Amino acid sequence: MKFVDEVNIEVRAGKGGNGIASFRREKYIPFGGPNGGDGGDGGDVYLEGHDSLNTLIDFRFTRIFEAANGGKGEPNNCTGRRGADRILQVPIGTIAWDADTEECIGELLHAGERLLVARGGVHGIGNLHFKSSTNRAPRQCTPGKPGEIRNLTLELKILADVGLLGLPNAGKSSLIRAVSAARPKVADYPFTTLYPNLGVVKVADHKSFCIADIPGLIEGAAEGAGLGVQFLRHLSRTGLLLHIVDMFPPVDESEGEDPAHHVRVVETELEKYSEELIDKPRWLVMNKLDLALEEDAQAACDQLIADLEWTEPAFRISTVTGEGLSDLTWAIMHYLDEKRAALAEAEAALQPTLAPVVYEGMEY
Repeated sequence: MKFVDEVNIEVRAGKGGNGIASFRREKYIPFGGPNGGDGGDGGDVYLEGHDSLNTLIDFRFTRIFEAANGGKGEPNNCTGRRGADRILQVPIGTIAWDADTEECIGELLHAGERLLVARGGVHGIGNLHFKSSTNRAPRQCTPGKPGEIRNLTLELKILADVGLLGLPNAGKSSLIRAVSAARPKVADYPFTTLYPNLGVVKVADHKSFCIADIPGLIEGAAEGAGLGVQFLRHLSRTGLLLHIVDMFPPVDESEGEDPAHHVRVVETELEKYSEELIDKPRWLVMNKLDLALEEDAQAACDQLIADLEWTEPAFRISTVTGEGLSDLTWAIMHYLDEKRAALAEAEAALQPTLAPVVYEGMEY
């Protein structure tokens, strides 16, 4: 299935039903008064978060979505039916923008959460409402109001705890295959990953986290080289970034084979894209250590850390042999647990504390 993370659509709320002018007509009641009912309100258009969706592909070819119109009023003071709402299911992490005003309407972060994007028109009123002492047979009624019509831009930002980044062929897809049940494409040529992939890493019973893999970055990506930086938005919601580095890349005369240079290339593109991303916690993951002897691999890792003057956590792994994967996943789990605990503690500290109330010597 093709991954789609941005679409433009048009939503049209339902028109309100018209009120009617009607009079009571019954035997032995020659002067029946007005009894025209109101119309029904038009249906609204909602976006609803759904946890089984991970792409906006459903909106790629169908671009216009309409709610039902309200029914017209009926005699005998009967109100018209309300128009049925239109509910559009979208992946969790979707942000809705008004394409005309560039206003952010809202975002959906939980399954079942709904966001109103177009309000239905208000109903018209029947002639019953115009009855008065001086107007006993009113023939006035009002039409229903039209519903809102809005052009929307839907943007998907994947919700994940951990994001992977690095140059093409650094081993990001191999890592997500090795630690989760996700099966992204892996091959020995660049840009095998063309769209983000998600995987759930289970480290123990009731302990897991979500990891996101995006296409690789190359030098000049911020100016559109390669696949550009269009997928970096998916890393904006992650709490931790893993910078994957190929420790023994093939010789490339244009860039050389220095892993430190490769790290700096990605850092430069991150900084060009967003200061928020470059400031996120980022761990160094040195991959493909199986391609060299243990002594050579250790020396290469020490040299890279020294060249970068790296102070954040650094890990040595091989996705082929599984070396270091358990230590990496457990370290991530401990980090996320501590972060969640600190967040919960901060939220609890913000809760107002109520002083005890004393009534006649009794404390409640």
